[in-house]
Amino acid sequence: MTQMIRLEDLAKTFVLHLQGRTELPVFENLDLTVEQGECLALTGPSGAGKSTLLRSLCGNYLPDRGRALIRHDGEMLDLVAAPPRAILTARRLTLGYVSQFLRVIPRIPTVDIVAEPAVTLGMERDAARTKAAALLSRLNIGAELHALAPATFSGGEQQRVNVARGFIVNYPILLLDEPTASLDAANRDVVVDLILEARERGAAIVGIFHDEAVRKRVADRTFDLLPQQAAA
Repeated sequence: MTQMIRLEDLAKTFVLHLQGRTELPVFENLDLTVEQGECLALTGPSGAGKSTLLRSLCGNYLPDRGRALIRHDGEMLDLVAAPPRAILTARRLTLGYVSQFLRVIPRIPTVDIVAEPAVTLGMERDAARTKAAALLSRLNIGAELHALAPATFSGGEQQRVNVARGFIVNYPILLLDEPTASLDAANRDVVVDLILEARERGAAIVGIFHDEAVRKRVADRTFDLLPQQAAA
């Protein structure tokens, strides 16, 4: 198996500058690896740092110490030391990220929001829109909604748009922050199938799955984080 993610002695602390520079340690001395075709579920109580770890793997947060290595373009790229341009390229080519929240430019049609990552990677726009429409329909977003902006969609519909956008490209690494939150049972099953298909094609997946049934279906193993104050 090919190693896709390796964290070494990773540490992250938030500093509250408006509150006397109070320090809030999130995690420290963190080591883990994820192989190609493996799904790792992050577990632990609220505040343990699960979402912070995902954002560190995406390059949104800069850890204080350690290395966060991902396999990008055939080599291991350290997101802690990499220049911003390299991180942006890794996000475009290597890292798929499904967050809990849909943040898009207002008035852009849903089908174009989903198609955009594929277009960015060189897929012809009509082909990307066709693929996006098929993914949206699979996620039970009706064709009558594809041309509409998702600002007025329900929370569950927006979450499914997020999922479609994250899965339209076969990213080597997928980061999933509660991808089935706000979804009913039928749509949860569709998302589970997408995750299993991505794992089968070789994607390395790190996810937060608060739904225990979903976690048991998709995860090969778990990694438990403890709040620093509890672990001290």
